[in-house]
Amino acid sequence: MDVVLLDVMLPDRSGLELLPELRQRDPDLPVVVITAYSSIESAIEAIRAGAFHYLPKPFKNDEVLHLIQRAAEHRRLLAENLRLRNRLAGLAEIVGTSRAMREVLELVQRAAPARSNILIVGEPGTGKELVARSIHRLSPRRSGPFIPVHTGAIPEELMESTLFGQVEEPGGGQRGVFESADSGTLFLDEVGTLSLEIQARLLGVIQEREFHPVGGTVPVQVDVRIIAATNVDLWSEVRDGSFREDLYYRLNVISIELPPLRNRAEDIPLLALHFLRIFAAENERHIEGFTPRAMEALMAYPWPGNVRELQNVVERAVVLCKKDLIGEDLLPETVRRGMARTESATVLPPEGLDFRRAVENYQRTLIAEALRRTGGVQRQAARLLRLSPTTFNEKVHRLGLAEE
Repeated sequence: MDVVLLDVMLPDRSGLELLPELRQRDPDLPVVVITAYSSIESAIEAIRAGAFHYLPKPFKNDEVLHLIQRAAEHRRLLAENLRLRNRLAGLAEIVGTSRAMREVLELVQRAAPARSNILIVGEPGTGKELVARSIHRLSPRRSGPFIPVHTGAIPEELMESTLFGQVEEPGGGQRGVFESADSGTLFLDEVGTLSLEIQARLLGVIQEREFHPVGGTVPVQVDVRIIAATNVDLWSEVRDGSFREDLYYRLNVISIELPPLRNRAEDIPLLALHFLRIFAAENERHIEGFTPRAMEALMAYPWPGNVRELQNVVERAVVLCKKDLIGEDLLPETVRRGMARTESATVLPPEGLDFRRAVENYQRTLIAEALRRTGGVQRQAARLLRLSPTTFNEKVHRLGLAEE
């Protein structure tokens, strides 16, 4: 239903009494109230009750058609706005503008509306659960539960009852995560750690959409989308017999590979500023950013722990910072040593790591943020960044911000 034409004089009651019920069922539904007994009071009452428009009789057909078109367009715009808000909310926590992350974001948006299972592959700390949550929030299952299970942390003897639950016993029963995730999404992290026995049961649930709790005889039917994640090469485990090939294909309908942070170094400034804002707000600190030397150290470090390690480093620096900028002295020694090695090295950086471009991206981010805060006034933005107006203007043009 796109638009409702509601007459005030209905056979059994007033249309103004029905209007709140229609609005309660669908708050965005445009309702056009029509009546032959128009008055200022009834018009005000209709608008207060949420009517889109109040139309007194007599009226022309063209007038009604035009009003219906306006109401339908209004509803379409509301729906489009909601779709965009959901999309932004779903992707808001994924930070990155590198080519690798743009490809990941595009794949997330294309895969989210489907029912297909998804396998997310990436090193520890690359944000696999974050991507899984984004897929859930962008999917038709967003109103259902999102249940994360880190299978590598669950003892093998408890895995079956954790996944499938157990029937009531003198000591009490247990509801499994599959049943808890019904109508929603189940995220199985480190899926490669599951035993072959559990893999067989998992395959059965995927194929039949039902399972038997431990010790139970009555099947439980579920509608669950599975997003699995791994930091190992599952196909290698298939070849050596430690992972079922049929389950691999069931889970790997759509594959999303997350790049390690060292392969998207241009995202490091954005991520560092993102975490800085979060932890500064949590700790009630006023910190504007990083010194150039501190950012150089962050850029030079290879981040074996990926985004999670960067997050921890920034949180530590925020807690210890007593100034408005985070300096290199607040970074762990391992990060500072990475910069020292980069400065003393005589070899070219690894393929895909463009240090100069990453530094320029960081400068562009800082300058754009300063301009945003000062309403585009360059002199004030230069003062905010502690640069001379001439230097600031030169950087604006060199980094291509003047056109923007």
